[in-house]
Parts: sequence; C-alpha cells; structure tokens
Amino acid sequence: MNIFQIFSLSIDALKERKVRSALTVLMVVVGSALMTALNGLGAGFAAFVDQQFSQLAPNILFVTSAQESNQGPLGGGPPPAPKITLNEAVVSRIRSLPFVDDVIQSYQGQITLQSRGKSVDTTVFSIDPQKLYVIAPTLKFVEGSSIRQNDPSAILLSDRVANPPGDDAPFATTGQSLRVTYSFVDPNTGKQEEESKSFVVSGIMLPTGNPTIDNAVVFNRMSGDALLNKAGKYDSLLVAAEDGDHVAVVEEEIRKLYGNDIGITTPEAILETIQKFTSGFTSFILSIALVALLVGGVGIITTLYTSVMERIREIGTMKAIGAQNSFILSLFLAEAMTIGIFGATLGSALGIAGGYVLVAGFASQGPDSSGLTPVYLPIDLAYVWGLSVGLSILAGSYPAWKASRLPPIVALRRE
Repeated sequence: MNIFQIFSLSIDALKERKVRSALTVLMVVVGSALMTALNGLGAGFAAFVDQQFSQLAPNILFVTSAQESNQGPLGGGPPPAPKITLNEAVVSRIRSLPFVDDVIQSYQGQITLQSRGKSVDTTVFSIDPQKLYVIAPTLKFVEGSSIRQNDPSAILLSDRVANPPGDDAPFATTGQSLRVTYSFVDPNTGKQEEESKSFVVSGIMLPTGNPTIDNAVVFNRMSGDALLNKAGKYDSLLVAAEDGDHVAVVEEEIRKLYGNDIGITTPEAILETIQKFTSGFTSFILSIALVALLVGGVGIITTLYTSVMERIREIGTMKAIGAQNSFILSLFLAEAMTIGIFGATLGSALGIAGGYVLVAGFASQGPDSSGLTPVYLPIDLAYVWGLSVGLSILAGSYPAWKASRLPPIVALRRE
C-alpha cells in the first residue's frame, strides 16, 4: 500500500473511536495553542518595548549620586548619604567634558496633589520645562496647553495624572488651580514637616513612552528647589551627548572624574535589562505550555496503546494475510501523525486568535498596553507546529512498535 492508503486507513480507525480520538486531539490543541499564543505575546511584547524605547532620546545619560552605606549590622542607622553632592560645581565640570551638549539639572520627590476634593500621590520631576524636548523628542500636549518656563506657579501634568485610569471624570484640566503638598522630616528637629503651594495647570502631556515623564508632574527648578527644600542639591542630572554614538565616550569621561561615586544609566542599558527579563520570562511561560503539550503526548500514548489492545485480532488477521511488520508500524504511526497534524493546525489557529483576545483583555485594563500587538513570525509558527507533530509521532512510536511486534498466532488466539 502507498502512503495515501495508509493515512486513509488510519483516519478510518480514528473515526471508529470518535470521542477518544477527539479528546486526544484536544490535548494536542491545548498545548499547541498555548505555545503559539505565548510565543506571539512574547515577540509582541519585545517589539512593544523596542518601539517605546525608540521614542526616547538615545543620547541621554542619567546621572545620580552613589550612596554610602551607613547602616549597622542589623540594618539600623540613618539613611545612606550620597558620596558626592550633585550641585552647580558638578554640572560645570560635566558640561566642560568633550562631546557633552547639555547638562539638565533636576529635583525629584513624592508629592500629593489636591483638586476638587480629590487627592493623588505622584512624583514630581522639577526641571526647566523647555528641556523636556531634549529628554522626550516626541513630547506632545493636549490642545490649549502652554509651557510657561519662568512662571513659578505653572505646573504640567502627565495624562495619567490628569486622567487617572478607571476614573470617568478628569482629576484636573488646563487652567485649573490645585494644591501641591510635600512632606519631609526636618533634619534639624527630626519632626515631620509639610510644605504646600498652589499651582495652575498650564498643560497636560500626552504619553511619550518615557516612564519618568509619563508618571509625573513637572514644574520649573525654582519651584522645585523651594518646595522640596533641596538647597541647590540636585537629585539627578541628565547629560545630553552630542549624539548617540558618543554616549559611551561621555560615560567614560564622567567615570574618570568621579569613578564609582556616581551612578550612570543609559537608555541602551535599560533596554538590555528589560530584554533579558522579557526573554527569561517568555522562556518560563513557554516551558509551562510545553508541559501541556507533553500531556497531549501522554494522551496519544494512552489512546494508541488502548487501540492496539482492542485491535489485536485485527492485527493478527492482517499479518496472517501477508501484512509486514513495517506496514503495521506505519499504520499506527500514521494515526499518531494524523492526531498531531489536526491538533497542531487547530492549535495554531486558536493560539493566534487567543493572542489577540488576551491583548484586548490587557488593553481594557488600562492604556499602557494599548500599543501591544502579538507578533506571529512564520518561523515560530512552523516551530510550534513541527514540535506538536513531532511529539505526537514520538508518543505514538511505542504503541506502533508494540503492534508491529505482535506474533500473528498469539494475536489470532486473543479473545
């Protein structure tokens, strides 16, 4: 018999046991669908991260002061002090380095916004508002916004702060007044103190993909220095190299000046860290899906082994009329392959659809994942399909071998 006749006989055998065959195919479908969906989501998330970071300025270095450890053996002691103080002297030295285009000073802190009887805790990013375009070149504002660079009472809100996810009404709109409160411990008295000031919303920033801006409010350095009690000591410096190719050179020059007393982070380093995390997490999730596929393989072994036991006399009859061991082996392997092909094909289709359904579910929970789209590469789909079919054939190998080795006399005597 040729291969087409063998597959025709295997399909007929599966039809005779419809329920059992359907359940076995379903096991393969579940494993294949899970692997396909998670593969697509993993690739889609990696593409989403790359897209988000492509919107950031590639020539920016984030500089902070390293901390000294003053804690005792049991973790007590005062908060760690910075090894160096980021002040105008440091700014001038870094600005004089080769290939440095600009140094942007910033204050940061946790504040409470109060508006219309509501309050929101958020982060303040206090810099020269015009420098926002250096950090986030794609920055855009809602209609009616304006940047009041020298206005100490002007404040810019991120869209997430102005329109909290899940709330029907906005927290604040342009032109509205709100109260900003900063809580701190007075270093001289050790008492909890508060500083408050009223601001007017001059603009609302649309999402940029930069988490520093997208989750914060912005007002100028004069207001930040006064409200946050910084006394001219900056929390971070954003160093703009002349272009992305000189970032490594600028980093090396800063290290020559301050060594490990200063912390330096680049967008490329952040992206590399996130990519490593994403790759590891995706591998972990895919291993879970592979377990589901292996369960499907166990189902195939059970189904075909049971089929062999039920068809012993049929196998004996075929051998008695001249069927060779290779034919019996091929017949049962064809059944396993048929289960694998049906399961892998249906699983791939369901996995693709399931990926889009999961993304739609994520998007409904908030706007951060609205740009996430599953990515199904042909090579990944072929890999999952081939793995599903291959495991199915492998799972059916033992029952097929068992059937092919049955002596015809023993088989014909079996009741």
